[in-house]
Amino acid sequence: MDHQGEFRRAALELGIPDDEISRFSQHLRLEIGLSGRDGGSPVGHIGGSPRLPVGMEWPSAGDVPLPLLLSVDCGALPRVDGFGLPADGTLLFFVHQEMDFEERRAEPGQYARVVYVPAGTETVVVEPPDPTCAGERIDVCADLGAVLPLWLEEGDEDDWHEFWEDLEWDDMSPFQQQLARYMERELPHLDELRSLAYGLWSSGAYLVIGGYADDEEMVSGIMAKTLAKGQWLSYLEEDAFRLAGEWIPLASQGRIYEEYYTKFMIRHDDLAAARWDKALTVTVFDAP
Repeated sequence: MDHQGEFRRAALELGIPDDEISRFSQHLRLEIGLSGRDGGSPVGHIGGSPRLPVGMEWPSAGDVPLPLLLSVDCGALPRVDGFGLPADGTLLFFVHQEMDFEERRAEPGQYARVVYVPAGTETVVVEPPDPTCAGERIDVCADLGAVLPLWLEEGDEDDWHEFWEDLEWDDMSPFQQQLARYMERELPHLDELRSLAYGLWSSGAYLVIGGYADDEEMVSGIMAKTLAKGQWLSYLEEDAFRLAGEWIPLASQGRIYEEYYTKFMIRHDDLAAARWDKALTVTVFDAP
């Protein structure tokens, strides 16, 4: 489906200039929400036992098996503009969340694994080596949600520019000034465009594929796992802006209070080349 065309037609009907719609659309992404609601055709499942290629062993970190987070049928997912997921086959996501959280600079694939099973591969249901590796199976259905980078969001607790109204212009950083100018000059109908996008696609699912990875936990996590040893970890708004353009979430759990949650991420060029071993994870434990 031509989602960009659908959005453009709806925005034009509101009287918004075409060039402004184009600028806004450069930042608008659609994420695939996965939820266990009733109705709809399942596109995969959380937990349960996976179908792995015949002869493949359960992924592990040494002698520690990695729990299955999600199995998803790529051919059953809605297609999303600019997101190069495989057209068919199955993606499986394994992660030992506690170990991944504790080893912040773990190598990609050390405590998590993305397994792609091409369509037509002979597979077999593999029972977990340990009951804790599978958990209760929950079939999930898919819908779409609109998502913007945090600096264009509104009303989010992580909103970068939520406090800008309380700052004098001279108290802003040059980067904050740059983004503020852009929003004011290039997106005068930002509120209407945001509302339109959220009205068209409003998934709100806890587990999503796609979107942005630009909140503080994800940006600092990406940097921690990609910096060379000995480099200092710093966090700047410019870093989040840059990394949000380079990386995209493959599978992302929502924030859960006093529980682990994980985001699998991959660079756009690695996704296009199906280099699944290049995917990395950031696992967070949200507690006071």
